[in-house]
Amino acid sequence: MTSSAVPERTTDQPVANRWVILVAGVLVQLAIGAVYAWSVFAKAMQSDEAFGWSKAQAAVPFELAIGMIFIGSYIGGRIQDRRGPRVVALTGGIIYSIGVMIASFADADRFWILLLGYGVLGGFGLGMAYIVPIAMLQKWFPDKPGLITGIAVAGFGFGAVITAPLGQRLIAGDPSMPTKAFLPLGIGYLVAVVIGAVLFRNPPEGYRPPGMTDTAAPTATAATAGAEPDADFTASEALGTRQWYFLTAILTLSVTAGISLISVAAGSASDVAGYSAAAAASLVGVLGLFNGGGRILWGWLSDRVGKMPAFMGILGIQGVCLLLIPHVSSPALFAVLAALVYLCYGGAFGTMPSTAGRFFGVRNAGAIYGLMLIGWSIGGVVGPLLISSLIGEDKAYTLGFTVVGVIALAGMALPLVTKKPTPRAARPVGTRAAARR
Repeated sequence: MTSSAVPERTTDQPVANRWVILVAGVLVQLAIGAVYAWSVFAKAMQSDEAFGWSKAQAAVPFELAIGMIFIGSYIGGRIQDRRGPRVVALTGGIIYSIGVMIASFADADRFWILLLGYGVLGGFGLGMAYIVPIAMLQKWFPDKPGLITGIAVAGFGFGAVITAPLGQRLIAGDPSMPTKAFLPLGIGYLVAVVIGAVLFRNPPEGYRPPGMTDTAAPTATAATAGAEPDADFTASEALGTRQWYFLTAILTLSVTAGISLISVAAGSASDVAGYSAAAAASLVGVLGLFNGGGRILWGWLSDRVGKMPAFMGILGIQGVCLLLIPHVSSPALFAVLAALVYLCYGGAFGTMPSTAGRFFGVRNAGAIYGLMLIGWSIGGVVGPLLISSLIGEDKAYTLGFTVVGVIALAGMALPLVTKKPTPRAARPVGTRAAARR
């Protein structure tokens, strides 16, 4: 598979403190995770006091940003595997921050600026920076890959928890021009990503933390531990396996299920469980904590129970909760069911990076998992469109949530048939030769 030298992977200096690098990764993810606070800005832009845009128009910049994530993560992941994490994270973070700042110049007559800045540049830079800590930290923490990547992407989930109230306060300063809030936010994001990204570096080739043994980390295979570099797949080789497509489909289904609820959470809380508008908004803010927490919980749990059992739980819990939600009138029960969906939605992002590392090795994790994030873009667009079209003006929540819930439950079949691919070292000679061509 690949054996080319990679900058930043070897050094004659002492090994860096991997926990400092973890904190730096979380800082970068907090900054770019602010994208999930878009609803705060969209609501302000729909106000007659501001731009008076429709819900559909106000959603376009966010949908475009989510769609661009895959392009950024794919390009960033391939560059990272060759040039190291620091340059990619800095480049992506700067593009993202500049995009947000450009969006601050948009107004009712210059919608295209918002699309260019927040949608195209912001989404591309976000994807480019997002993939870096995920791939890098698996190499620093081969003894606990699920937990650590869960912590890293939890930062992304918690980003909106910080940005939402801050953005609301900035918008309140000039409610007629809510886009002005993007300028100070973009500057803040730039500072955060630069501080975090300059600390990024890969560990020495074959790095294993002190005291780590194969028995101490039963789910860390030779590939994830770096002990058997010949078992690492290249991106093209991974794409030649059915397992890559199965994992991508699992991620797509989980995103579709979870983001379907996320996209209508406030409205369904009011219409189904009787929340007031203010209470529904507060609930949505609290639910964001479960999105972040689920990434840590399921990432840790997947290291203990196995990756495919974890995904069966993620899809199964989401499916059952979505089937039940339209039939509950208790605000407390609605909150519990919604929290479980958010927990599992975040859990897929916390579990999939280490799963890809376990299946295909970590040498080319940036490109391989970066490609998988097409599932995020697909699910992030399909989920909201599907649930909104099913619910419609008649508020047919039972139909909408039932369809999405059944899709999630049907998806449980995929983890059952998804097995780890055979590494190159274990393949017949003819197969290995064919893989090189």
